[in-house]
Amino acid sequence: MSLPTSPAVRLLESAIDAGTVPGGIISHGRDPEPIARGRLSPRGPGDSDAPAFPADAIVRIQSMTKAIQAVAALRLIERGVLALDSPAAPWLPELAAPRVLPRPDADLDEAVPSPTAITLRHLLTCTSGLGIATAEGPLQRAMAESGLEAGSAPWSLGADEWLAALGALPLVGGPGRVWRYHHSFSVLGILLSRATGRSLEEHLRADLFEPLGMVDTGSFVPLSQRHRLPPAFSVEDGQLAEAEPAGGGPLVGEPSLDVSHGELVSTAADYLRFLRALRDGELLSPEHLAMMTTDQVPAEVKRPDSFYPGFWDGTGWGFGVSVVTGGEHRGRWGWSGGYGTDFFVDADGTIGLLLAQVEIGEHLMPLLEAFQELPTPPS
Repeated sequence: MSLPTSPAVRLLESAIDAGTVPGGIISHGRDPEPIARGRLSPRGPGDSDAPAFPADAIVRIQSMTKAIQAVAALRLIERGVLALDSPAAPWLPELAAPRVLPRPDADLDEAVPSPTAITLRHLLTCTSGLGIATAEGPLQRAMAESGLEAGSAPWSLGADEWLAALGALPLVGGPGRVWRYHHSFSVLGILLSRATGRSLEEHLRADLFEPLGMVDTGSFVPLSQRHRLPPAFSVEDGQLAEAEPAGGGPLVGEPSLDVSHGELVSTAADYLRFLRALRDGELLSPEHLAMMTTDQVPAEVKRPDSFYPGFWDGTGWGFGVSVVTGGEHRGRWGWSGGYGTDFFVDADGTIGLLLAQVEIGEHLMPLLEAFQELPTPPS
């Protein structure tokens, strides 16, 4: 007799049947195991079946990196290496004298000196004044021309060169006064590297990955393991289009530049190990775990132009994770990655993890929304 299929697995199977994703991995429960379904690429007319999506696939987790960086920063605070509310300038001289635009669409020469220094807290809460330029104008154009847009491959510029280019531009708002996504955590990666005297990859490996047994998590896929990297897909005219090939792309092989400002690859087994350790208090003091996983953004900073419309409806931001502030899932924390990865941890300890490799957008949102509404599994 076969065992009944869980709602999580049925959800992934239905998304595969609908053509939303060709395959992926899903986990849901107190101590869930990763379950893979589907294939590495869509089947087209006349095509033979692609290889099955493996449960040990190494995937691009992109912004799910932020939770790992936040933990690394808080661990350095606990050791006295960093301080939450001290200026970051000793580690980041490029940002020692920030200038601030009077309004997001102002000319760059209208920027004035910031009366407030950027701190580690500002980076962890995405309130540094650095981030995606949501308003059309000179700053948005300057970021595009400098290779600083969110989503552009950060390793096209080494960490120091990237930070110098970012520091030459004004902030969109004063530190602690605006919320903008993305760039604060690229800067945080550089700060962690400089504070520890080694690359972010080396520090994370020594402090987190090796002690936790996260053997496949890092800033690149080793050449010997490239066969485990699935293709990544964008969506063009409602159809999946390969954006990066299986076993290829910029994340394969050790990078020639310092990518301490970049994002990670990982596996379901590795990331679940990280989430269990974090949830169970293995990595942080109770005080810092509570700060990380509760809303840290003041109400006056949650402006409609911060991110996409409705982002703040029932949502807050802790340190590297979003936090559900109301409704049935109040207390849930987690975040997603741009290529269709997502995780959450509920107040009762339930973990959800979804790993696909299809860009987040209208095509994928119904799957992610349904994933967030999975019924709590029986204990």
